[in-house]
Amino acid sequence: MRRTGGRVAARALTTSLLVVATAAGLALAPAGVASADSIRDAQYWLADYGVQQAWQTTRGAGVTVAVIDTGVDGSVRELQGAVVGGTDMSGQGSADGQSPVGSDDPAHGTLVGSLLAGRGTATGDGVVGVAPEADLLSISVGFGAGAVDSDQQIADAVTWAVDHGADVINMSLTRNTLDWPTSWDEAFLHAQEEDVVVVAAAGNRGSGTTEVGAPATMPGVLTVAGVDRSGAASFDASSQGITIGVSAPSEKLVGVGPGDVHYSWSGTSGATPLVAGMVALVRSAHPELGAADVINRVVSTADPRGSSLPDPLYGYGLVDAAAAVQSTVAPVTANPMGDLAEWIRVHRRADAPAPTAGAVAPVEPAPVPTPQSDGDHPLRALLPTVESMRSTGLPLIVFAVFGAALVAVGAGAARQFRRRHEQE
Repeated sequence: MRRTGGRVAARALTTSLLVVATAAGLALAPAGVASADSIRDAQYWLADYGVQQAWQTTRGAGVTVAVIDTGVDGSVRELQGAVVGGTDMSGQGSADGQSPVGSDDPAHGTLVGSLLAGRGTATGDGVVGVAPEADLLSISVGFGAGAVDSDQQIADAVTWAVDHGADVINMSLTRNTLDWPTSWDEAFLHAQEEDVVVVAAAGNRGSGTTEVGAPATMPGVLTVAGVDRSGAASFDASSQGITIGVSAPSEKLVGVGPGDVHYSWSGTSGATPLVAGMVALVRSAHPELGAADVINRVVSTADPRGSSLPDPLYGYGLVDAAAAVQSTVAPVTANPMGDLAEWIRVHRRADAPAPTAGAVAPVEPAPVPTPQSDGDHPLRALLPTVESMRSTGLPLIVFAVFGAALVAVGAGAARQFRRRHEQE
């Protein structure tokens, strides 16, 4: 994950440094000045993916979402009043789970929280989440560093979230392996038995995750892939796999980190809270529905993409918040994403040795201020585990001004994606 630094005075972004823990390495640049209006204007997904229309029905009130990440800093302007509880599983954070932890991307969790339930700073200003009236639980975990094994941290975090009232759990992280430790069986089964929807990131090829890894491979989990501004599968900011449920924007995202610093971000770490926010909207509008029907509303109302359903790049398609909240959808008898209990019954019968302990990490690193002046569904196979999990995000850029420079960069990226796609 990435580390972010810097401070903001009022609405002006001051000089900041952002360390990006990816192959790109360290990116440094002087920050520009951005108005809150330009930040809100950059949140294209609010209109393009039916969020604003869904708000005519609900804004997520009454729903609690647990963010298992590096910690959500509830003191930032856009998140004041949003974080209602939390805890730390790393042994390095604060008791309330809000102090950023981790040496790579401590801002990651706050960015995720802002995309999910940001309140904005005024009418039409600042970062507003998909479910701006939902409550957040911040559960901080340490990726690759900390006294507690990261696999155990995740198991404990999921259990704590369920036992403390979470209706939805956001996991913008990946173990980077298809398999998962047996400790996760019990924790995730507990979530499903208690009717909690778990939303997880697919991971990013640009961060070295070429295929979906746990928890996104676990039956019953709603896995999120990423697309670019045009709705095409993101080459760098999304992995692929048979367990993908839906797709959401994962490029040119805007979020806020500690110190009220705004960032431009890419990766399925950002796409995931957009979908978790939509799940919160559905749960708020339809409190009578169980987790299976909530997930079914999201996947069955998605705009189909790809050559099959589900498709390994898009899952069931591009999410549509308004359709998920407002459409008439027939009930289901089973979770469209699979049955973890059945998977455990079939695949754990032999009491095989548990997977080698790994370390969890956000799917993509959090922001490193790099300011610019202008600018199965159940799993069938097992692979060896790795030393550490990673974040599901790509490097962040300190948000300055979305101008001609960023437009040019976006156009170039689109051309590059097409060339790569043609070569595959």
